[in-house]
Amino acid sequence: MNTPTLPGPDGRLRCHWCAATPEYTTYHDREWGFPVDDDRRLFEKLSLEGFQSGLSWRTILAKRENFRAAFHRFDIDRVARFGERDVERLLQDAGIVRHRGKIEAVIHNARCAQALIAGEGSLAAYVWRHEAPPAEASAPVSTSAASIAMSKDLKKRGWKFVGPTTVYAFMQAMGLVNDHARDCVTRAEVERARAAFRRPGGQPGLRRCE
Repeated sequence: MNTPTLPGPDGRLRCHWCAATPEYTTYHDREWGFPVDDDRRLFEKLSLEGFQSGLSWRTILAKRENFRAAFHRFDIDRVARFGERDVERLLQDAGIVRHRGKIEAVIHNARCAQALIAGEGSLAAYVWRHEAPPAEASAPVSTSAASIAMSKDLKKRGWKFVGPTTVYAFMQAMGLVNDHARDCVTRAEVERARAAFRRPGGQPGLRRCE
């Protein structure tokens, strides 16, 4: 059984998973769990979680800047205009994960994001509608009722590589849930950020991408 927390380089307790590599510690302390309402960052994270499928986050995190360069920093409108030449270009890019299905899914999902934004006002407004009240968990989980519901709805809208586990990892990272361990040094900081965070509004609507 995993210990919920372990001492970090400074001796303070952090979620056990970030002890695997120094890059995890920085990501854990500065990003993981802090609420995000920027559409580009939300789309980036959903895309990278899709690339992570079957791999470790360590692999994706190490290549994140390469992914950002390859996909124009995940500008939704620019990625939505990618065509077959871009797919072939990306398949030759050794700095990213060269998986045709995942590359094509990001491009397809960018077009789905455009349709979603047209109906909801913003990707952020849609995402934060799926925030669920915090629940006490006796052990770490990989899905939740909220991630299952969001995954189902995204698939209904035509999105790809957005299974419940992928969506839950996205929710954890983007601050829709505070899954830092109870005695993790960052948990209280994330909770304060979530308390001060102004949830984006929008008008619900369903537009499926083609």
